[in-house]
Amino acid sequence: MAALMLAGTFYAAGPASASSKTTLTLWQNYGTEQNAVATTNLVKAFEKLNPNISIKVVAQPGTSYFQLLQSAAVSGNGPDLAVMWTGIYDLQYSSYLVNLKGNVPAADLAKMEGLQWEAPNFDASKGAYVMPLETQFYIGFYNKNLFAKAGIKTVPTDWTQLLADCKLLKAIGVQPMVYGNGGQAISTEFYPWYDMSYLMIGAHSLSSWKGLYDGAIPWTSTTNVAQLKKWATLQKDGYTNTDVLTNTSNIQQFEKGKAAMMVDGTWDTLQYTSTMGTNVAAFVPPYSNAPIKGVVEYPGDGFSVTKYSKNKVDAFKFLDFLTTTQAGNIINKAGLIPDIKGLSTTNPVNQEMLNFVTKGHLTAYPMMDNYIQVNVGNAADKVLPAVLANQQSPVSALQNMAQAWKLLPTAQRSKKGFAG
Repeated sequence: MAALMLAGTFYAAGPASASSKTTLTLWQNYGTEQNAVATTNLVKAFEKLNPNISIKVVAQPGTSYFQLLQSAAVSGNGPDLAVMWTGIYDLQYSSYLVNLKGNVPAADLAKMEGLQWEAPNFDASKGAYVMPLETQFYIGFYNKNLFAKAGIKTVPTDWTQLLADCKLLKAIGVQPMVYGNGGQAISTEFYPWYDMSYLMIGAHSLSSWKGLYDGAIPWTSTTNVAQLKKWATLQKDGYTNTDVLTNTSNIQQFEKGKAAMMVDGTWDTLQYTSTMGTNVAAFVPPYSNAPIKGVVEYPGDGFSVTKYSKNKVDAFKFLDFLTTTQAGNIINKAGLIPDIKGLSTTNPVNQEMLNFVTKGHLTAYPMMDNYIQVNVGNAADKVLPAVLANQQSPVSALQNMAQAWKLLPTAQRSKKGFAG
């Protein structure tokens, strides 16, 4: 056993016989994003190293993914491995997930960044329910040529600068920002949490974010209302596309120089650098009255082993493989940022994002949709896009979120509940 562990192969209950063959099922909700490419290539590499184990990857619809997982948990007929979002998500679904502690070698778990966000009480010493796939950023991308054409020499760092730059871009006939669903599987509308995370970063310190969870900071606070009002100004003043709720081509429009800026995530970085070359760069969405001081850097998703899996030993072998340098290189090649300590990214725009923290000393925030209660997030999904489209008032949208918060069980509205 000791020799096997030193070799990087972990058997929780002893090795399978040479003649046995195990087939694992892995569910993912990545659609066509680079995460899906990374998952496919990781599975192929793992199967080559473990010829007695095969993994069947099943792409599930993003819009109903978690409902399908819950139904599978009830029937016990779901996957052995499942893509799982981190933070409050994996804590909510932890009743049918197996903790990694004791199932993946401690030395291998120690290689991973941000395990506290997948752990009970957000305490990594208590184990984790998810093996992260990558380090993710919610981030802004901009077209350097269009910025230069408009006379913009530095990226904006607060609301005043952002609105001024949008005005300059519009004056030369360039659409400043573009919104749309980006071809995502999770929604037909644009996903509001990229922006909402930065709206709340601009409004509240990281330590204060707990107040959004336990009610110390009501969702309807004047600060939150003011942030959403400024956000809605982007569309009202003509700084975004008019079809923010129905556009499905925003990525292509940005790539082709039809818009100067968009807010997205690292899963699309490779696509931008492949089509735009050195003309694309990253910036922190400056939704703040003062210069923005935070950036979303977070292990937003990964893989979990289900409690009802009949092949847990082999499933954990796959998760242990994700801690290796070989796996990290596969993740990097897919255009993502490996979550493994000591490994880096070769994509220059991804490196810019890492530099925001390591060199720019911005505070790393979690993704807000992984941080707040799921029911509050679901309520927000239905109203926040309409705020940017100026079809619903900020006050009304935040009231909907506040009502969803009030309907939560008491345990989910307390500081203890926040801790997991």
